Amino acid sequence: MMGTLHRRGRGWPALSAALLALCLSGCAAPGADDAAMQRRTTWGPVLGHDDAATGTWSWKGVPYAQAPVGELRWRAPRDPQPWTAPRAARAFAPACVQTQRLYGPGLNNRYDDTVGSSLGRTVGDEDCLYLNIWTPASRPSAPRPVIVFVHGGSNITGYTADPVYDGAALARREDAVVVTVNYRLGIFGFLDAKALKTGQREEDSGNFALLDIVKALEFVAANAPAFGGDPQRVTLMGQSAGAVNVYALLTSPMLVARGRPLFHRLAALSGGLSTAASLPPGGIPAVLPAPVWAARGEALVHESLVAGRQAADAPQAREWEAGAGPQRTAAWLRSQPADALLQVVRTRLAARGMAASNPIPDGWVLAQDPIAAVRAGRYLRMPVLAGHTRDETKLFPQLFALSPALGGTSGRLLDDGAVFSLAARYDPDAPPQTTLAQWIPPAYLPVDAPGTGFDARARQLDALWFSAIRDDMLDALRTRQDAVWAYEFEWDRLPPPLDRIFGAAHTFDLPFVFGNFGPSLYSRFMVTRANAPGRLALSEAMMRSLGAFARRGDPNDAALGTAWPAWPTRLVFDAGLQRTAIGMR
Repeated sequence: MMGTLHRRGRGWPALSAALLALCLSGCAAPGADDAAMQRRTTWGPVLGHDDAATGTWSWKGVPYAQAPVGELRWRAPRDPQPWTAPRAARAFAPACVQTQRLYGPGLNNRYDDTVGSSLGRTVGDEDCLYLNIWTPASRPSAPRPVIVFVHGGSNITGYTADPVYDGAALARREDAVVVTVNYRLGIFGFLDAKALKTGQREEDSGNFALLDIVKALEFVAANAPAFGGDPQRVTLMGQSAGAVNVYALLTSPMLVARGRPLFHRLAALSGGLSTAASLPPGGIPAVLPAPVWAARGEALVHESLVAGRQAADAPQAREWEAGAGPQRTAAWLRSQPADALLQVVRTRLAARGMAASNPIPDGWVLAQDPIAAVRAGRYLRMPVLAGHTRDETKLFPQLFALSPALGGTSGRLLDDGAVFSLAARYDPDAPPQTTLAQWIPPAYLPVDAPGTGFDARARQLDALWFSAIRDDMLDALRTRQDAVWAYEFEWDRLPPPLDRIFGAAHTFDLPFVFGNFGPSLYSRFMVTRANAPGRLALSEAMMRSLGAFARRGDPNDAALGTAWPAWPTRLVFDAGLQRTAIGMR
């Protein structure tokens, strides 16, 4: 770019044009203050930000793949196009396109009022394959461990700009390089449609989101040294759907066949990877049979053709596809706006129970039965740390309606819009501004009623879901290795009655893991002046344990005040108002 400037002359018009081109290309002309923040990646130089307030350096919105748009939609991620002029990496890239939910990016790719006002609408962008990097604001004396985080959101929502995922506090506290990764979501991340098959087994798997995460890990392996990181000490961490995805890569035949691992420790928080075959009766699997996903892919194609007025109904859509052939059908699908396709999911597939997304057991990118693969030794053997919150399912009481044995009706009275409105304006230090009866149906009150109360139903659902898939994976791993640890998060010092409504709910451990208690979806429900001493002490203990795991492959840390035995013993992370209360179960 600078060579072009010299050829065009030294006049102001040439200079203005060159600077404009730099801005439009996402690059920035380097200045004196930029030299320290410039890093050269495999694909080109990036300019980061020196954040004196947090004591960290950061590089945000760093591309690790080309935009998966047009012909690249529903294809394995491609290397970024190289660049030569320094590229500004000081702002988060857009979230991946999705239907807005409580955990989505809103209209501005950040936590603000539009999170609540855009519920049910298409947000984000298909041009989203970027990652973010935080390091302490100093050159390391030795390469630092790297923690790569994969966000949750049911594999249909979520974004790395969520303030809970900011990596600054964790990077500074644990002298680590922290990386967060955007990856394709929903039908753009997981789609098994015969029209898209090419004979290339990675792409034919339909697991585009998993391939994105692998591509990001390849970027980390190649570029960690430029940011002070150790490419031989990479911890892959995921939460919820992110935990499902990182377990998928731990057991991926594709990665096992590589021989040389892209990551060396695994931290999976609130997730698992079981099929129905290894769960107790009624258990909720994380891996559904491949024909389920093939049926969803077929339904998406045909319902899209009907919605796009190419056919009057599903039989005519099948005729259209047969006549058009795979290439023309694929081209038509790739020509459709993302919003139109998500409208089909919202208005047509959801009514058929086909709106979910998760890894597809194709047998190459994802093992057909990951638990069986672990028990057979066909996985990447490495230290594993798992997390679980005591009240995981208090975030999902709507699912009490799944079965008469769980109560048969939803356990939540408020819809997402009402939850957001209350959460955004709640004053946690004031007297209670809500009641149990506003949240929980009478059938589940009192909350502590034996067998039928809200607490009991939440425990029953957890036993069929989060506890079941956690135990299944960790028990399988322990048949092959000793280096398996687990924690139980039990902190519930929320202001009443939120302590009974949520308790130690799903995701409530994440602010402690990242050390972030600023504005976010549930921060006003969690953060009080009274609970600050114990809360902050517990967060420090959890970060120190994760840091120890990232450095040595073992979460034991002297600050815990106790030894952390391997699974099936669990370390309990809890705190009173003033100090931690760490124990064993």
